[in-house]
Amino acid sequence: MSTPTHAHGPAFRGTSLGEAERNRLAPGYSPYEDAISGGKMCAQPVPDWLIPPTEGFRAEDLDNLPDLPPHTELIDGSLVLVSPQKGFHSAVLDLLTIRMRPVPEQYRVRREMTVTLGPKQRPEPDMMVVDADAVDNQQSSFPPDVVKLVVEVVSPESIERDRLRKPLLYAQAGIPHFWRIEDNGDGPVVYVHELEPATLCYVVTGIYHDRLKVDLPYTMDIDLNEYRRM
Repeated sequence: MSTPTHAHGPAFRGTSLGEAERNRLAPGYSPYEDAISGGKMCAQPVPDWLIPPTEGFRAEDLDNLPDLPPHTELIDGSLVLVSPQKGFHSAVLDLLTIRMRPVPEQYRVRREMTVTLGPKQRPEPDMMVVDADAVDNQQSSFPPDVVKLVVEVVSPESIERDRLRKPLLYAQAGIPHFWRIEDNGDGPVVYVHELEPATLCYVVTGIYHDRLKVDLPYTMDIDLNEYRRM
């Protein structure tokens, strides 16, 4: 769903490929020294907010860093930036936004808001079901104890995070239900997980291809093929 931050090295400006190649072949050549000395090589500036503190970023930094791109996550103290999403991702979220409602009085559905799992863990699930009394419409994040369900729609570049790292974090935080939704080439497949409280691990309770029918955290019956009309 997102792309980890990284700084880029020096880039050529106003230098032909031939000149650049000749420069690279010169004995003792350093592009960084060339940039400092005023040569044609120069380093691209890195935004201040992209430079992490020695101990890594903290959850509260997402509210305070200036010019931070929307939907930035914090995982293991590192910023994770959002990549452009494909139509499948958007259509599935639109479908869930409609069909996960109406909800029982005690719950609310929230889309693309963060959950603060620890000092250096603040991921942003695609969808969440939270306790209604925890919603004040002013917060930018929820604590895990009020979250009943998290949903991740997997993107090509987020496969490892959505299949491995984020479910582990959600489970260890005690969130009782987790859905992972993937594109199998013919439509969405929903992998429904429930928390095994003794081990704080998720177990798969169902795999759904055309219709998603569940009773927890509340009764839902969703025609997954409707995403094509979103």
